[in-house]
Amino acid sequence: MTKKKDGRKLRVVPLTPDLWPSLEELFGTWGASNGCWCMYWRIGGAYRGRRDENKEALRKIVTRKCTPGLLAFDGDLAVGWCQLTPRPDLPWLDRMPWFQRVDDVPVWSISCFFVRRSYRRQGVVTQLILAALKRAKRAGAVALEAYPIDTSAPKSSSNIFVGTASTFARAGFREVARCAPSRPIMRHDLKSVA
Repeated sequence: MTKKKDGRKLRVVPLTPDLWPSLEELFGTWGASNGCWCMYWRIGGAYRGRRDENKEALRKIVTRKCTPGLLAFDGDLAVGWCQLTPRPDLPWLDRMPWFQRVDDVPVWSISCFFVRRSYRRQGVVTQLILAALKRAKRAGAVALEAYPIDTSAPKSSSNIFVGTASTFARAGFREVARCAPSRPIMRHDLKSVA
């Protein structure tokens, strides 16, 4: 259990097939970010205009592979999601010049978030990050990477579905590379995670 800023406890758990209806309800009719269903980092811009196909693709990942992310619950209500997976599961990262691999460390990646509108700005993303650190370490990862927006950089995007650099820094991530002004690669060495 983790606590939100207002003191209510959140339960953060891996997405398993039995929790699919909760993710489906959280993402809603439109499939989170314009029907993406967290497929962008898997297939790139091809995710556009294929909401139903994206949904089915993620559902198949949930039923066939290890969990692709974490769900945060307030009671029985799913309030947040983060995609958490080994970096090789997200091949589009390697196709983006500013997210090329820094080294050969077999990192896991947090690539995106979705938080229920009424729960935004209440620490849900922070709690998902903290749970992701523990989950990645238990899965054998040596480091966890993220690719957030640095909102302090000039002309940074307001589209922060990847999280913000300041939130990751507060969780102990450090910048390991920056090939675009507002897009650092941030990493947390998992040796210190309990």
